[in-house]
Amino acid sequence: MGIKDQFQEKSERMQQQGREKADQARERVQDRARRRDGDEMDRQPARQEPGERARRDREV
Repeated sequence: MGIKDQFQEKSERMQQQGREKADQARERVQDRARRRDGDEMDRQPARQEPGERARRDREV
């Protein structure tokens, strides 16, 4: 195998590794966004202080 072939194979491996890392990073970002959305949905107005709930009820 010539030097040119070795460089070509190394280049292809590095490109593949870069694509895999980018895919993994994208998945992590999506997972974080899903968790953040889930956390926001878990927050309910019932957790507010009683005075805060009463004030909001009057505003509506």
